[in-house]
Amino acid sequence: MRVVVNTPAGNIGRVVTDRLLSAGQAVTVISRHRDKVSSFIERGAHWVPGSIDDPVVLDDAFKDADALFWLTPFAFDQPDYLNWARRAGRDAASAAQRHGVKRVVLISSVGAQHASGVGPIACLPAIEAAFNAAVADVTCLRAGTFMENFFNNVGSIAASNCIFGPHPAARTVPFVATRDIAHKAAEVVLDSSARGHRILGVHGPEDLDHTQAARIIGEGIGRPVKYVEVTVDQAKDGMSQAGMPRFAVDLLADMYTGFREGRMTQAEPRTRDTTSPTSLLEFSRLVLRPMVEAASAGQRR
Repeated sequence: MRVVVNTPAGNIGRVVTDRLLSAGQAVTVISRHRDKVSSFIERGAHWVPGSIDDPVVLDDAFKDADALFWLTPFAFDQPDYLNWARRAGRDAASAAQRHGVKRVVLISSVGAQHASGVGPIACLPAIEAAFNAAVADVTCLRAGTFMENFFNNVGSIAASNCIFGPHPAARTVPFVATRDIAHKAAEVVLDSSARGHRILGVHGPEDLDHTQAARIIGEGIGRPVKYVEVTVDQAKDGMSQAGMPRFAVDLLADMYTGFREGRMTQAEPRTRDTTSPTSLLEFSRLVLRPMVEAASAGQRR
């Protein structure tokens, strides 16, 4: 089976590509930069250079493809992000239909049941619909909140043992490690029994509020950590001061408002099938702890 991966250098796509190559599948990777996928090329992956928003690149990549892994990245160089993302998804769905791609695994998100009021997630309903209209077997993996989002808080944890964020402190969300999303995606790609149009949640092992999450992170890194809720406007100021483009600040603020108003909740119930294994405690011990320790050491210099 030949599988196209459109984001082979990302946190999720990199693991998917590795899993598929290890399973003996033929893999085509799309990337603008050879150095980011050179290890996969050395293992036999076919590299198509270019951007995922270029229909010519998509036509080249999708030739003789049986399956497609598609993830829409948050592109900081696209001021008209929502329209760019929808157009890229629709072009990919059309190319998949033209080339007879039989199976698509699409990374979606909690909140994707809404086409507005959820920031960058608002592009996903149109992309889900485009693939469903073009390909017979499509699985949309609506993933929970990435544990990797706490990377943005490493500096404040190191400096003050605090996580600052605009999420409601007491509202629970499903936290999930991106490696678990990737393993689920690869599993579905390789599952020949997957048929029809399906929406599956990927919810991590448990729902947690941010106060609980901070406590668990503290346990994992060996120091107490407190969650400090800030307003959306304060979050916008912080993102702007960090140099984030204005369109990205506005989109993320819209998503944070969606969290606060209940639109970023999972529409899919938690089941045994949607529950993935990596706990926030394990993630904190193995991933966050060395990052915080390195940041603390840097601040002491």
